[in-house]
Amino acid sequence: MRILYSHRIRSRDGQGVHLDAMVAALRAAGHVVQVTGPAGYDKAELGGESAGLARLRRLLPAGAQALAEIAYAVPATWRLYRAAAAFKPDVIYERANLYHVAGRIVARARGVPLLLEVNAPLAEERARFGGLGLPRLSAWIERFAWRGAQRVLPVTEVLAGRVADAGVPPGRITVVPNGIDLADFPEPAPRQSRDTLVLGFVGFVRDWHGLDKALHGIAAWRGDRPMSLMVVGDGPARPGLERLAAELGIADRVRFTGLAARDAVPALVAGFDIALQPAAVPYASPLKVFEYMAAACAIVAPDQPNLREVLQDGETALLFDPAEPGGFWAAVSRLAQDAALRQRLGEAARAQILARDLTWAGNARRVVAIAEAERAALRPHDAAGEITRGSLA
Repeated sequence: MRILYSHRIRSRDGQGVHLDAMVAALRAAGHVVQVTGPAGYDKAELGGESAGLARLRRLLPAGAQALAEIAYAVPATWRLYRAAAAFKPDVIYERANLYHVAGRIVARARGVPLLLEVNAPLAEERARFGGLGLPRLSAWIERFAWRGAQRVLPVTEVLAGRVADAGVPPGRITVVPNGIDLADFPEPAPRQSRDTLVLGFVGFVRDWHGLDKALHGIAAWRGDRPMSLMVVGDGPARPGLERLAAELGIADRVRFTGLAARDAVPALVAGFDIALQPAAVPYASPLKVFEYMAAACAIVAPDQPNLREVLQDGETALLFDPAEPGGFWAAVSRLAQDAALRQRLGEAARAQILARDLTWAGNARRVVAIAEAERAALRPHDAAGEITRGSLA
């Protein structure tokens, strides 16, 4: 199958991990994939933000920023149209981004199905966290893109509900969560007992993640083995956490690796005794959770619907009530004192990855099956001489 992958990503972060992994999995399965997006993406460094975009956000008021991003849809659509004309894809697969309507327009023009991967309700998210100009217009454009796809692929059932509420028929929504590459996470070796119990976290560190609770807990811990925290990543919360660790007298037990290359992450996660997901947005499919599971880590995570789609309390993780003060540390403490429970949860979590094929290769197979079904639905029925669905909704 010939797949034209459309995106509007300008930085190498979690979005880029998903993009690169899906493209690699599709190609490994024998499909021809052409990627079309901003020219700077291929040159972006891990964790780096587009300098032009950062300057735009610094200099322009929110409304002007929105207009500038909307205007960028014109060259982005033209770029995708030219790519489609030359490549002649069987399907367009697009990673949804705010104001990115190229896939809907070009798929209609070329008469091919559009599969739209949705990772967040971005108009809502940016309005809440990053400031959003022209919120009503921005939300309308997002709904316009969602409604124009043959199939919308949200990463969680919770997010699927948001997509349906925006007017996409449930029959055109299929959940495809994040995944991992099993080659990066081979069967883990048995964890060896160490003098120090290692708590671990992977990702871009923000204040809302709540890692300060882990630092306070470590400082107050009086168990048989001391605890340490390893943070694989970086982010705006790091300076405050480092200051807090120094104030609590545990700076020597807190390690920030900084940004780690993707191929280095599995080995680092394998060193965790307890893997932390202290908080999560309510609709996300956190990539770190799948990595923790694949590495057979004992996981502590909040008890909320999107995480319960992949984790079961007491079976593959310990889930805590995020509204209960002390709930997070109570779960950590329980695992810290029970090596057998840690082992059982970790092994069961990895077994879930295998049983449900929560891998990028599995996702590629699901996406191709959906694409083939949508292509068949767009083709004329030779015998009946009529078209089942001849235009995009």
